[in-house]
Amino acid sequence: MVCPHNNPKQGNTREMEDSIHTDFNNDMSYGDYLCLEQILSAQHPQSEVHDEMLFIIIHQTSELWLKLAGNELDTMIHNVQQGDFSHAFKVISRVKQILNQLTQSWNILSTLTPVDYLKFRDALGRSSGFQSYGYRKIEFLLGNKNADLIQVHESNAQVHSELQGILERPSLYDEVIRVLHKQGLAIDDSALNRDFTQPYQANESVLNAWLSVYRNADEHFELYELAEKLIDIEDAFQQWRFKHMYAVQRIIGNKMGTGGSSGVSFLKKALDISFFPELFELRTHL
Repeated sequence: MVCPHNNPKQGNTREMEDSIHTDFNNDMSYGDYLCLEQILSAQHPQSEVHDEMLFIIIHQTSELWLKLAGNELDTMIHNVQQGDFSHAFKVISRVKQILNQLTQSWNILSTLTPVDYLKFRDALGRSSGFQSYGYRKIEFLLGNKNADLIQVHESNAQVHSELQGILERPSLYDEVIRVLHKQGLAIDDSALNRDFTQPYQANESVLNAWLSVYRNADEHFELYELAEKLIDIEDAFQQWRFKHMYAVQRIIGNKMGTGGSSGVSFLKKALDISFFPELFELRTHL
């Protein structure tokens, strides 16, 4: 009897299966489909410092996740407009998990020590996460509108034009408020037909509508569930914001940001901004 660990065919290995396709001269490969040659050759450190590669890859992958989140939010807004809540709920759950993934990425970046970062920080020039088109798109889609913030994108006409369009359109929450109105809840005209280029401000009629939904959750179950899923998004987004702020504080302290902002103090201000203010305020009144 042969012991399994003495049998060369049953050792710590996995044999190639005959059915596995290996000739890609005329077929699309995994790398072709994902354009890996372009993606994996897109890292261009500006210094000889080892840790700059970590810094680049964390931010590049974050931009990919932001792109996906923005695409999902576009879909969700369309779902809400069409009254397709079942698909909207699925999309919200996905966006929440994307934001959780982004939050975890700061844990990896936090392995970058202040001394190591300072070795290549000057090589970044004026580049900064403040200039992230993907992040700005998500903020605008969720309702944190500010026309001044797209000035940094004026050098890219296509990006600037797309952000301008999102700035002028109703946000996700604006569309949700319209749904409240369509379902017979009293909403002030000032909340329905406002200047969508401006950040959303809490409205008493919207608060009262949500209070009615929560106090009659069985009658308005879809709206109730929608509200709680919106809270999920804001919760995940704020955790990401906080982790970002804390990672920056851990690495550069209170230095100014490379893009010219005040750094940590500027990031802290974002933590006071709520996309869906009435959904938090109503909890005090229940």
